Amino acid sequence: MKLFNNLLYVFEQSTAQDTAIARAVSLAQNNQARLTIIDVIPEQKAKIGMPPGGPVSNDLTAAMIAQRRQMLKSLIAPYTTQLDFGIEILVGIKFLEVIRAVQRNDYDLVIKPAENPDWVERLFGSDDMHLLRKCPCPIWLMKPHEKSNYERIVAAVDFDPDETESDEQALNQLILGMSSSLALSDFAQLHLVHVWDVPEAGFASLWADNPKAAEMNMIEAVRLQHKAGMDTLIRMLSEQISADAYKYLTPRVHLLKGSAQKVIPALVKELKVDLVVMGTVARTGIPGFIIGNTAEAILDQLQCSVLAVKPPGFVSPVPRES
Repeated sequence: MKLFNNLLYVFEQSTAQDTAIARAVSLAQNNQARLTIIDVIPEQKAKIGMPPGGPVSNDLTAAMIAQRRQMLKSLIAPYTTQLDFGIEILVGIKFLEVIRAVQRNDYDLVIKPAENPDWVERLFGSDDMHLLRKCPCPIWLMKPHEKSNYERIVAAVDFDPDETESDEQALNQLILGMSSSLALSDFAQLHLVHVWDVPEAGFASLWADNPKAAEMNMIEAVRLQHKAGMDTLIRMLSEQISADAYKYLTPRVHLLKGSAQKVIPALVKELKVDLVVMGTVARTGIPGFIIGNTAEAILDQLQCSVLAVKPPGFVSPVPRES
């Protein structure tokens, strides 16, 4: 399944690059897509004795750009006979320049090694989180020393069975399409995960004569609603990739009760998952809620690679360049 036409790889100097760039090249080849690799250097501000924007600071910026360009050429050297690369060196704040590059050139996927800062336990650093929140296209953050082929992929889907929002369904279709395509190309196990809960069931004693039976009935009724929603998504996936491909994949379905921010990281750890494909946009319409609290809590706990997807029509809060 061809998913991408125009890929952007973001160089991350703080961590190993070899396996991440190899996977980006493989993805570009499989999709017959263009691959551009970029690096972002900070703006060189005038120091003591250096005039702002003067020849010294300009020369320093030019020297850094030349050095980084040579570094990128060395990184892609093993693959230049297989693929034509674009190379771009930008100046500014990394996440802002990456988002502006996406807006300017219509990239449909950003690939980046996770920052993996060594002073905290979480895998994703500041630039990673800004991109997860604000990048208008999907972003694939890869852990250091990425596997050449994934063994287990989780597609985490979310929906409200009482609502049938087209945006929500479209987001789930993107998650399922990307995760199934990667699972097929890597011969990986695909796990479909949906977490549900009934917090109000605990208050059955306030109104029911038989609280225990009322609570059980309420929980079962909600479970069946979520199961029906999951069955609908499974049918959509089968139609999306063909019945034969679905039969070959035979995804494992996990319909789990509890809190998503606890259940999903625990399942990922238990299954030793290599990649989680998930949505990152909150279901609220409140301005500023670019990423849901639940999604952010899940991301903070993951130690595997993540492919984060936003619904069609998502608009980045980073304004386009005029």
